[in-house]
Amino acid sequence: MKLSLNFVKDYIDLPKDLTVKQIAEDMTNHSSEYETAGKLINATNLIIGEVVECEPHPDSDHLHVCKVNIGKEVLNIVCGAPNVRKGLKVIVAQVGAELPEITIKKGMIRGQESNGMLCSMLELGLESKYVDEIDKTGIHELPADAPIGEDPIKYMGLDDEVIDFELTANRGDLLSILGMAYELGAIYDKKVKDIDLSHKENNEDINDTFKVVVNTENCSLFTTKKVKNVTIKESPCFIKSRLIASGIRPINNVVDISNYVMLETGQPLHFYDADKLNGMLEVRMAENGEKLTTLDGESRTLHDENIVISNGKEAIGLAGVMGGLDTEITENTKNIIIESAIFDGVKVRKTSNELVRSEASNRFEKGLDPNRTYMAADRACALLEKYADAEVVGGIAKYDTTNKEDTKIEVKFNEINQVLGLNIPNNEILNIFTKLGFTYEETKDGAIVSVPKRRIDISIKEDLNEEVGRIYGVNNICGILPALPMKQGSYNRTTREIRNKMIGLGLNETLSYVLVGENEAKQFVKDENESIKLLDPMSEDRNTLRNSMLPSLLNIYKYNEARNQKDVSIFEIAKTFYKKGEEFFEEQHLGVLMAGEYYQGIGTAKEADFFVIKGLAEEILDYLGYKNRYSFVVDSSKIADEFHPGQSAVISVNNDIIGSIGKVHPSLAENVYVLEINLDKLLAKKVGKMKYKEISKFPTVNKDLSIVIDKNITSQEIEKQIKKYAGSTLNEVKPFDIYSGKGIEDGKISITYNLVFGDNNRTLNDEEINETMQKVIEGLEKSLGAEIRK
Repeated sequence: MKLSLNFVKDYIDLPKDLTVKQIAEDMTNHSSEYETAGKLINATNLIIGEVVECEPHPDSDHLHVCKVNIGKEVLNIVCGAPNVRKGLKVIVAQVGAELPEITIKKGMIRGQESNGMLCSMLELGLESKYVDEIDKTGIHELPADAPIGEDPIKYMGLDDEVIDFELTANRGDLLSILGMAYELGAIYDKKVKDIDLSHKENNEDINDTFKVVVNTENCSLFTTKKVKNVTIKESPCFIKSRLIASGIRPINNVVDISNYVMLETGQPLHFYDADKLNGMLEVRMAENGEKLTTLDGESRTLHDENIVISNGKEAIGLAGVMGGLDTEITENTKNIIIESAIFDGVKVRKTSNELVRSEASNRFEKGLDPNRTYMAADRACALLEKYADAEVVGGIAKYDTTNKEDTKIEVKFNEINQVLGLNIPNNEILNIFTKLGFTYEETKDGAIVSVPKRRIDISIKEDLNEEVGRIYGVNNICGILPALPMKQGSYNRTTREIRNKMIGLGLNETLSYVLVGENEAKQFVKDENESIKLLDPMSEDRNTLRNSMLPSLLNIYKYNEARNQKDVSIFEIAKTFYKKGEEFFEEQHLGVLMAGEYYQGIGTAKEADFFVIKGLAEEILDYLGYKNRYSFVVDSSKIADEFHPGQSAVISVNNDIIGSIGKVHPSLAENVYVLEINLDKLLAKKVGKMKYKEISKFPTVNKDLSIVIDKNITSQEIEKQIKKYAGSTLNEVKPFDIYSGKGIEDGKISITYNLVFGDNNRTLNDEEINETMQKVIEGLEKSLGAEIRK
């Protein structure tokens, strides 16, 4: 929002000693940040002059030698503009003048003395969209009555200062001069002046010849006024200069008044040529495939989510965004219908994002005050009567379902101070409400505050607490150390411990986007929970909240692989999101991805495979206290399609699935292994106190066992049978080699296990160990059909 200080001073008397920079800084401290603050025209030492002589340069075919009267003297100036001529009133940059791109110096041009420069508006720093063709090719031509010797910038009304604010999305009220006036009034304790709505109306009634029909719930207020016999001409200087300062190009008095009122009140208006309508305006939803040519000359194809204005037969405007070309105001327009309305902000935003953004749509999106809707229509009538010689027709044709009452909110003084950490006196809090333009009814320990509809961002007491804090001044809030020691919750502590453990295991932590593509959001998810799609995504590549961590990690892997970095071992602890019915959920997940070589330390690298990532999962679960309570279950009905069907499983703790593990399907990536654990679900399962076991003083014995077995039997089942037949002397069993191929029958696989035997009270002898090994072999042969590999 560009704020013209000349414009806002119409409605508030600011302290005279304030600079534009100070106003910008004060607004930043209390309200909104700014990008730039300064003069509209950055040029010095300018004066109005009259060309009294203009002769061709003797040594040039395009230069002229001019004598220019600036009142106090006559200057000799060489000028190359094609439109320079005797009798022309011009802008003269005197010697020493500072222009945006040049400093004017006295000099000789092809043998002729030149003591200044005749300027175009472009040379003064005005953007090209604001100037006519003459200024683009030559110098600016001032009116014949321009006073010689005066300041041309002040004469043209461009002696303005502008602040370009970055507004937050909730402060739609600041998209108007009146809104800015109320904000400055609160900061400097100044009253805002009333806007002049006075105008005369004839004895006719618009409702006798014109009607309004609303056939959609996406329009809550639609008003129309009519003016007759307008004169299309150039706008007054003050309107043009304020539009330019606000970033809008002047066109003619009628169009400029509609933009002027929008800037003034924040309410967008649209003017129709009344003679091109059928005596009515209808608001409805567009039909799929319906066509409309907008004011910019573009043909738009609409759908049933677009709100349109119709003449009862066809669409003539895109509601809240842009009018149609067929009913635009032209030089021949005499009678005008003024539309002032409120449309659904979400629908307008979607339409504007699809088709075209505009100043009007920006305001509709953020919400409007219905009281200003009527005010804007009356203000337009007043200005059209004064500056377009319009005759205002009596009455107003309207459709209105809005609530215009103030919002009443009760606040407590002590709660405000507790939230802000301050001790503001009660009368100061009430004074802040008065500064903001709010009325109130004082209660025993607080007040019931009436918030005007112009502040649609305020609806609860917390909003008023914030208002008190920002107007009082955030710089006045002192930092205070907490009185009690801060305690970190066990959940956050455990999460931090998991993170440290993963780093200790040699993995790198990542931080990825929670937004993914709609198709990616459904990957690695087997349940029927619904993905959460954004209503207004910035791009289709990131339009949905992720339901799993794995698509994000896979994207990171692919990014690294494309840059020839194929050894990737990463993890992330972050949120995932889903919808079930009408409820929304978010959960904390641990995601892991491994590919290529996995480095555990200097000189210790191992190719990542299913058993490596399974071992990592076991390490984490054991570390968290779930040893002997978890299992890896192969169940195709519970495993997502993005996993390799033969190398994947779900992780079950206490017979409850808390995650998944496996190789990524080759169609997505080659030789990539992933793990995902729902930490919210896992950590909700209580663990007992850690039990410690004394390290045995007696030596252990390692035995290797190689078996050939059906490849569909899981290693987990084999380990279970080994433990069953080995008895209490078996301390540990781990697979360390897998083989299939030459010498192994089809459909079978060879697995080698390392068995560790030991006893805390004595040393085991060979006879005992061999006897136990024999029991294990016979048990595996009997229960699983295993064969000992010779």
